[in-house]
Amino acid sequence: MHKVKGVVVKAKNEPATVETILVPDPGPGEALVDVLTCGVCQTDLHYKVGGVSDDFPFLLGHEAAGVVSAVGEGVTEVEVGDHVILNWRAVCGECRACRKGEPWYCFNTHNATQKMTLEDGTELEPALGIGAFAEKTLVAAGQCTRVETPLEDDQFAAVGLLGCGVTAGIGAAINTGAVKRGESVAVIGCGGVGTAAIAGAALAGATTIIAVDLDDEKLATAKRLGATHTVNSKNNDPVKAIQELTDGNGADVVIDAVGIEPTFKQAFQARDLAGRVVLVGVPDPGTTIELPLDEIFSRGGSIKSAWYGDTLPSRDFPMLVDQYKLGRLDLDAFVTERIELDQVDEAFETMKAGKVLRSVVEMPR
Repeated sequence: MHKVKGVVVKAKNEPATVETILVPDPGPGEALVDVLTCGVCQTDLHYKVGGVSDDFPFLLGHEAAGVVSAVGEGVTEVEVGDHVILNWRAVCGECRACRKGEPWYCFNTHNATQKMTLEDGTELEPALGIGAFAEKTLVAAGQCTRVETPLEDDQFAAVGLLGCGVTAGIGAAINTGAVKRGESVAVIGCGGVGTAAIAGAALAGATTIIAVDLDDEKLATAKRLGATHTVNSKNNDPVKAIQELTDGNGADVVIDAVGIEPTFKQAFQARDLAGRVVLVGVPDPGTTIELPLDEIFSRGGSIKSAWYGDTLPSRDFPMLVDQYKLGRLDLDAFVTERIELDQVDEAFETMKAGKVLRSVVEMPR
């Protein structure tokens, strides 16, 4: 048993506080990971405010990189000393999605069987089965993706972000939207995920990449990461602007990285005939939308939601790390600030104010 510090939220809307937690040695199929870095993601805030479930207390954090310090019986995926990115899609290999050859949709992903606890024995529910705002965390071995590309110590803050938001955005473009060379792409909402979708569109070879947001600073960041055009939707009708930038046709792919009714309708209206709409912004529970069925039919194409950017960690993480090392994917640009464990609650406020792409916790070494 390991006694370490971790960030816990004990009840709905309570502050996230640093607590002493107990982490078991790994059992069969599990891995113990010394956390190096962990990004502050919107999903962690959803846990804090009760937007995911009521299974408090939660051990927050999931966008993480670390080093494997111990493995349990039967583990072959990783070894002690491996640098890893943690993921929340540890595919089972047996569910109907895996059997169909679509493991990125795995419906039965693995988490550690044993529970991490507070000192009084209260069991903690780890965010997305990871719980990485902690000096050590216990996960299923399949949640560890080995990083074989040599990295400098200060690069893990950027690479760890592949564990969730950055990959969700890149995958929404490359995997779900299937962006092709020479196509046009519009992304509505330029937070961390939307900006990553822009970077993904650039990586895929899109030649017209339109960033849409209400904030000029976010649009400037989007421009640095690959957008060819920007639209401030506070001052301009985004649908008309996207059409004007695509010869009056609309974009081949429009990605809604916000997930509210107005932005989804804009995405639907701003795509070309036979174009693709991708929803990667997570809607609040109960969100509804009304669209004319005849327009859905007459526009053709497709409307898709991006679950984790249809990412298969074992396939996509190594490729994206290589693209980063080759200078084709600027992951460093997503790291707005580096903080300590006791600053996570402040980072939630900074994130809500829209002042960062990512705050990243760095553990003492």
